[in-house]
Amino acid sequence: MKKIKNIVLGGIQQKMFNLVLFVIILMMAAYTVVIIHQAGRIGTLVTETNEKQKQAISDTSKQTMDAVISQSMGQSTQMEAYIANDLFEDLADTVNMLGDYAGNIFRDPEAYSTQPYALPDPAKEGEITVQLLTEEGLDLTGRELSEKLGLVANMSDMMKALYANGNVNSCYIALPEGAMLLADDHSAAKFGEDGALTPIPIRERDWYRGAKETGHLFYTDVVQDVFTGQIGIMCALPVYQGNRLAAVVGADLFLDNMSDSISRTARNGSFTFIVNQYGHVVFSPLTEGALRVREPSEAQDLRASDEDDLGAFMEEALMGVTDVTEVTVDGVAYYMVGAPVEAVGWTVVSAVTQEAANSPTAMMEQQYDDILGEAQGAFNDGLGHARNTILVLLGVILVMGITGALVLSKRIVKPLGIMTEKVQSLGGNNLQFFMEDAYRTGDEIEVLADSFATLSARTLQYVDQVKRVTAEKERIGAELNMATDIQASQLPRLFPAFPNRPEIDVYASMTPAKEVGGDFYDFFLVDDDHIGLVMADVSGKGVPAALFMMISRVLIKSHLQNGETPGEALENVNDQLCEGNDAELFVTVWLAVLEISTGKGVAANAGHEHPTIRRAGGQYELVTYRHSPAVATLEGIPYKEHTFEMRPGDSLFVYTDGVAEATNADNELFGTERMLKALNRDPDADPEGVLHNVMEGINTFVAGAEQFDDITMLCLKYIGPKK
Repeated sequence: MKKIKNIVLGGIQQKMFNLVLFVIILMMAAYTVVIIHQAGRIGTLVTETNEKQKQAISDTSKQTMDAVISQSMGQSTQMEAYIANDLFEDLADTVNMLGDYAGNIFRDPEAYSTQPYALPDPAKEGEITVQLLTEEGLDLTGRELSEKLGLVANMSDMMKALYANGNVNSCYIALPEGAMLLADDHSAAKFGEDGALTPIPIRERDWYRGAKETGHLFYTDVVQDVFTGQIGIMCALPVYQGNRLAAVVGADLFLDNMSDSISRTARNGSFTFIVNQYGHVVFSPLTEGALRVREPSEAQDLRASDEDDLGAFMEEALMGVTDVTEVTVDGVAYYMVGAPVEAVGWTVVSAVTQEAANSPTAMMEQQYDDILGEAQGAFNDGLGHARNTILVLLGVILVMGITGALVLSKRIVKPLGIMTEKVQSLGGNNLQFFMEDAYRTGDEIEVLADSFATLSARTLQYVDQVKRVTAEKERIGAELNMATDIQASQLPRLFPAFPNRPEIDVYASMTPAKEVGGDFYDFFLVDDDHIGLVMADVSGKGVPAALFMMISRVLIKSHLQNGETPGEALENVNDQLCEGNDAELFVTVWLAVLEISTGKGVAANAGHEHPTIRRAGGQYELVTYRHSPAVATLEGIPYKEHTFEMRPGDSLFVYTDGVAEATNADNELFGTERMLKALNRDPDADPEGVLHNVMEGINTFVAGAEQFDDITMLCLKYIGPKK
C-alpha cells in the first residue's frame, strides 16, 4: 500500500472509495435509464391521448355539421320545391278554367252565338290579341269549321284576360281539324322572313298529342317556344263532346327565370338542379358531367344511371322528400337532398360536395393540430430543461453521495410516475388532466404538468363551446324560420285574389326588414258586394311587433265582418288593444270598405301614410287629409271617416312608411316624390306591375344599402261591374 497525502492506495479507504464510486456510478446509470424510460412513456402517452382527443373532436364536429346540413338543405330544398309547385299549379288552374269554359260551349252550343276571329296581324305586335293559326293546307272556307271556330271564339275575352294577368305566356284552344285560336302579344312572330304566315303542325305538337293520348291534364317536357325561342313548359287538357274529342285547351309558361335562378345557385361546392318526371336534368348550373342539361333527345334518365347510388337516389327523390343522402357522381362525393314538385312530377335536388361540407371539421382539426404543436414545443422545452437539471443533479449526486442521490432521484421520478399513471387513465368521457400537489415540484416537471392541464382544459372548453354555439344557432334559426312562415301564412298570398270577381284586381306584398316584421296588409270580402282593405304598420320590429300585428289584423277583420264601419271598427279595436298594452306598442292603420257594384267607399286613417289614387287615363296622386291618432295609444278615441268614389279604370295604392323612408348609402330618403315617379312610370300597369315598378325604383335608389324598415304595398284596380 502506498499513501499519497491522505489517500491510501490499495487499502480499505480506496476500496470504500471505489465501492462508493461504483455504487454512485451504478445508481447514476440506473437513474438515467429510469428517466429515459419514463420520458419515453410520457411522450407515447401524450401522443396517444392527443390522437384520442383529436378523434373525439372530429367525430363531434362531423355529427354537428351533418345535423346542420341535413336541416338547412332539407328546409331550403322543400321551400324551392313548394315555390315551383305553386307556379305549376297556377298554370294548371288556368288550363282548367279554359277547359271548363270550352266544355260549356260544346255541351250547349245553341246557347252561344258565333264570334269573329282573325288571322295574325303583324301591325298588332305588342297588343294582346286572339289569332287564328292553322296547319299547312287547311281549308278555312268550310261552313262547319267556320261555325266551330266562331263558337270557340267566345273564349277570346277570357284568353286575353288570362294572358294579361301575367300568369301564362300564351293560352289557346285547338280543334281536331287542325286549327287553333291563340292569345298572346307576339303577332309578328307568326310570320316567316318572307312575310308569309307560318303554318303550325298543331296535331303533331307534344302538348296536343299528350293531352289526346292521356285523356287528362298533360305537361310537356321543357321545350323551346316556336315563336319566341324562350324555354318553357306547356300544359294541355282535352275537351270532349260526348265521347268525341272536341278540342284541346292549353297554356304556356316560360321558365327562363327559373333557369337563371338555378344557374346562380352554384357557390362554394353547393348547387341546385331540377329533374323532370322522365329523370332528365332540365335545369342545372353545371356544364359538364352527368348532372348537366342536355337536349331532350340526348337526355339521360338518371334513374337508370350507371352509378347505382345516383340511380337509387333519383328514384326516391321523384317519389317524395328524401333525407340527406351520400351520392357519388362523376367521381365526386356529394350530400344530396330532394323534394318533389308534385304538380308536374319533377323534383328539386340540392347538392353539396362532401369536401365543402366537411371543411369546418378539417379547419377545426387543423386548429387543434396547431394547439398541439404549441403544446409539443412547450413539452420539448420542458423536457430539455429537465434533462439539464438531471445532469446538474447527477453532478451533485457525485459530490453528495449515495444518500443525496437516492433522495433526489425519488423526488424526480415519483411525480413523473404519477403523471404517467394519470395520463394512462385518460379516455372515454374522462379526457381532462388536472393539476395536483404531487406535480408542484417547482421545476420543469411542474411547468410540464401545468401546460398539459391547461391544454386539456382548453380543448374540452373548445369542444363544449362548439356544441353550445351550434345548438343555439340551430334553435334560433329554426324558431325564426317558423315565425317567418307563420307570419307569411297569415297574409293573403294567392293571386289573382278574387278570380270570380272581375270587377276588381288586387295585388299586395310585404318585404320584412328582419326575419319577421310589424307591417301587414289585408283584403277580404266583407259580403258579396263589399271588400275590406287594410294597410298597417306596428311600432317596433321583430317578434313582438309581429305578434302585435297578428292580433291587430284579426281584430280589424272581425269588426268589419260584423258590419261595423271603418271608423267604428278602429274605435273598438283601439279600446281592445289598449287593454294590457304593457309594451306600449301602437299601430298606424289605413282602413277602407269599397262597395264593388258602385265604386263608393269609406275610409278611416289612424296616423298612417296618405293613400294615392289614379283616375282612369290620369296619373297617381296623393290624397291628403287630417289623420286620426294611431290605434292603441289612448282609449275612447273617435276615428273620422272619409268617403271616396272609384270609377271604372281607377286605381288605389296604399303603403307603409318603409316605402317613403327607404334610405340609400348617403342617408337620403326615397320620399313620396320618387314613389309617385315610380308609380307613374307605367300608370296603366296592372296592380302587380305597379308594385314591381315601385320596388324596382326603391332597389335602384338604395343600391344595396341595409333595409331598416318593412316595405309593404297594396294596389287595387277598380274595373267596374260588367255592362
